Amino acid sequence: MSDNVILILTISLIIIFSPFFARLLKLPTTPIEIILGSIFGYVGFLHQEHLFEIVAELGFLYLMFIAGTEINLKDTLQTKKRLVKKIILYLLILYAFSISISIYLELGKIFMVLMPLISVGLVATLSKEYGKTPWLSLSMTAGGIGEVISIGILTITSAGLASGLSVDLFQSIFSLFLFLLFMFLLFRAMQLLFWWFPEVSTSLMPLEDNKEQDIRLSMGIFFLLVGAMLYLNLELAFGAFLAGIFIPTFFEHKHDLPEKLSSYGFGFLIPIFFINIGSSFHLDALWMDGIIYKAILITLAMIAMRVIASLVYVKELGFIDSILMGLSHSMPLTLLIAMATLAYHANSIDEHHYYAFVLASLFQVISVMIIIKVVNNYKIKREL
Repeated sequence: MSDNVILILTISLIIIFSPFFARLLKLPTTPIEIILGSIFGYVGFLHQEHLFEIVAELGFLYLMFIAGTEINLKDTLQTKKRLVKKIILYLLILYAFSISISIYLELGKIFMVLMPLISVGLVATLSKEYGKTPWLSLSMTAGGIGEVISIGILTITSAGLASGLSVDLFQSIFSLFLFLLFMFLLFRAMQLLFWWFPEVSTSLMPLEDNKEQDIRLSMGIFFLLVGAMLYLNLELAFGAFLAGIFIPTFFEHKHDLPEKLSSYGFGFLIPIFFINIGSSFHLDALWMDGIIYKAILITLAMIAMRVIASLVYVKELGFIDSILMGLSHSMPLTLLIAMATLAYHANSIDEHHYYAFVLASLFQVISVMIIIKVVNNYKIKREL
């Protein structure tokens, strides 16, 4: 058989059997897909094929899109001022920890950017397993704000690493600012339109729909915003995330739509992304001197700083739920790998630190998902 046939068969088998292994090992499906991707990549059943990488990239963007559907912008904008102040304080603590650790350990400036990254992509996978709990709702709200900041930093850092302090960097910052201003004005305009003419939303997405018009419109919004980011040479994930926010914000009558979109993504596109992430990590790197030790240190530092920072929410959530909320932000897998890759290609970090960050991102996903399960089970037993 050709390599591509083996590639397709391997991906198919991992997608089919990952849930069975997850149930057997009592682990979430996501880390199983990453581990299997790494193992089969190592033995040669998975290889870097252009189409595989494109579909995996689409899976990543779709994951960001699904993460966006968890946020209703109207509800977010109505967040109490006291809670908004807590979210800002939470983010400030994260960056303070990151700067302090980087200076104390004499790490490069890029570490100050890498360590406090927040991505709500995997928080969406937690919602599938634990439902809409108070700690997950707050995690999505705080994480959404944190992710906007993280992607903004990712966009600026990407331009900075590629071109240095040049006209291109300032052009990217200006483009990002204009895009955010345009999106803000668009959101406000649509809010007024749907308030004055509520029938517009039901015309675009009818309640009784036998032509899957809701799915078509959702995909149209998704690709339009990704295309806009591609044209502006900005981070595509940001456009996908904003596209997802459109769905619950302006089409509240379609309560089942986010679930429909999520089921499709987690059943097909998103697993391919996680398999690709696993296959991109070379298991030979595990034998590099001190790589596991450094990855564990990065993992512990990134988890500890988020758990400590999350204690600002003790009054709102209670002690255990605050810890769960902090843990949910301790898996910035996609953004961490994206940023580490950019830094490595720009020679801001060496190969040793690059593999340490990739390995740390995997450690975080696996360990955090297990810890969340243990803490949540303890919480349930305690309440009984």
